[in-house]
Amino acid sequence: MRVLGIDPGLTRCGIGVVEGAPGRPLRMIDVDVFRTPASLPIAERLLSLQVDIDAWVRRYHPDAVAIERVFADVNVASVMGTAQASAVAMLAAASRGIPVHLHTPTEVKAAVTGSGRADKAQVTAMVTRLLRLTEAPRPADAADALALAICHIWRGGAQARLDAAVSARTGSR
Repeated sequence: MRVLGIDPGLTRCGIGVVEGAPGRPLRMIDVDVFRTPASLPIAERLLSLQVDIDAWVRRYHPDAVAIERVFADVNVASVMGTAQASAVAMLAAASRGIPVHLHTPTEVKAAVTGSGRADKAQVTAMVTRLLRLTEAPRPADAADALALAICHIWRGGAQARLDAAVSARTGSR
């Protein structure tokens, strides 16, 4: 399974592609962080993200897109930008018929480190180890995007196989 992980944000949007399956070695295909200047109007920033994300979807042909679920915060402006960036990512996938899956930060941390309370340094260290990288992905948005892809491969991929097995069993009756 090839998963495109996206850590949405207007200023920094982490994006990474990971291949693998539960119980098998994972392989990082690519990782980057898209940046948009705060001086640009929001519409132009979102368009820039759309162009960049669309290019990655076309280049890497993911089987699924895993996006961090936006959660409420005290800083409403930050939440709005993150939600808008998340919507751009969802549309890029949905317009090509690619399934979109949302994962909470706690779910991602638990999948990658074993603890939903892990800090960014622990997540980065485990992503580096799991993907057998020679150096840690930087900045944290890059590591978070890879962690989202890993989480989906391990949790979402297993769920998809279970759903297919149940569907096959039900359809055969």
